[in-house]
Order: sequence, then C-alpha cells, then structure tokens
Amino acid sequence: MEQKRVIQIRNLNVYYKNHKKTPFSKDRMNHVLKGVDLDVYEGEILGLAGESGCGKSTLAKTIVGMNKIYDGELSQKYSDPQMVFQDPYSSLNPSKKIGWLLEEPLKCDKKYKWTKEEREKRVKEIIKAVGLTENMLDRYPSQLSGGQRQRISIGVALMRNPKVLVADEPVSALDVTIQAQILELLQQLHRDMGITILFISHDLRVIYQICDHVAVMKGGVIQEYGETKSVYKNPSSEYTKELLRAAGIRK
Repeated sequence: MEQKRVIQIRNLNVYYKNHKKTPFSKDRMNHVLKGVDLDVYEGEILGLAGESGCGKSTLAKTIVGMNKIYDGELSQKYSDPQMVFQDPYSSLNPSKKIGWLLEEPLKCDKKYKWTKEEREKRVKEIIKAVGLTENMLDRYPSQLSGGQRQRISIGVALMRNPKVLVADEPVSALDVTIQAQILELLQQLHRDMGITILFISHDLRVIYQICDHVAVMKGGVIQEYGETKSVYKNPSSEYTKELLRAAGIRK
C-alpha cells in the first residue's frame, strides 16, 4: 500500500531578517534553509538530526506557521500541526494552573465551539493520556517536575486532536531516566492515536530508538535521508558518518 504524504516540501528556502527594520529583500536577510526537499508520511515518526544551529528548529517553526518568510513549496494535508518545545517551563504560562493551560486551546478553537462540559471531558481524557492524574489540574507549572511539565506540554499540543505533532528537542532538557519515559509516552501516543511525528534531535541514539526514517541536516541543507537503520548502517554522507562517530555509534 502506498504511503500518503502529510507534508511535502520542495526547494524550501527560509529567511530571517537581520534586523527588525530591515525591508523585505532576500539579499539583505539571513538565508537559513537552502533548497530543502523532504516528505513526511502519514503515521510515521520521522527524525530530523543535526548539530545545533543547522536549521532544524527553523524548519519546525516554518511547518507550524511561525516562520512566514520563505519560498518554495510547503504543502500539508492537515492544517493544524502542533508543536512541542524543548523547554516545557518556558512554553507554559507560569501564572496559570494546569487545567487552564490544557483547556485554553479548546476555548481558542475557531473550527469547533466546545461546550464547557466537552472541554472538561477532553481535559480529563488528555491528562490521563499523558500519564498524569486529575489532581495535577489544580497545580501550577512550578509545582511539577520537569518530566511532568513536558507531559503537560505534550498534552496541550494534543488537545485539539492534531494529526501531526512537531517535537523540537522534546527530551534534551531532561535527565536520562525521564528522557526514556517521555520517549515511551510519545511512542505510545503514536500507536494509540495514529499521530504522525516529526521528531527533532541532535541525539542520534534517541532518533535510532524511535524513528522510522531520518533526515540529516547541516547548514540548512538536507545531507541525507532514508530508513533509519539503513542510514545508520551504511551512511552515504561524510557528515552523517562524522555524527555517528561522535555519538559512538560508528567507528
């Protein structure tokens, strides 16, 4: 059966302004992503690997609509991909309780008008789905551990039942034990909900653990793409070989 693309990217170039007052002119802007081609298929976990500053987060933010200055083709089957950020504490409003944070995406939903009862039911469903209990709903983010806050961040992203989740370094700020628990949660949600995940990480061991395919990025350019086990076993790019050696995966 042919896999269906949920995201198709062709010759994507993304730019950042050098200064807020800089007029829109490509030759006066930072050219961050350069001719990126990439497909994300329904129901897969695609890993995006590379060093810090290579453009991984820029691609993630462009997919979810946070970066507007680009050219090339970016087509998506679903219109509301949701993002999970690296630092759960900075991505959650510290002045609001967990119940409020989970319910807010439903209050802002322009496609469907959720009743109060529906919102409350959905909050309880999601808090359970991310492995937490309802007594957490009355707490503030500062009263939770780092792992619990990341579970809440994932929960916020899931509230409106998106088909695509973009996870930008979601475990890099956590210790090894908690990392394993969050990775297990993402895999479980992937299985249970059939959600497609773009998983961004500089950690090649983590990508090998959970990703079906991997794309390797350097300097805003995709260096290599393929089935994860195949790329790790027989990388074609010298840069990929360097990353694998640095991670202790390849001699």
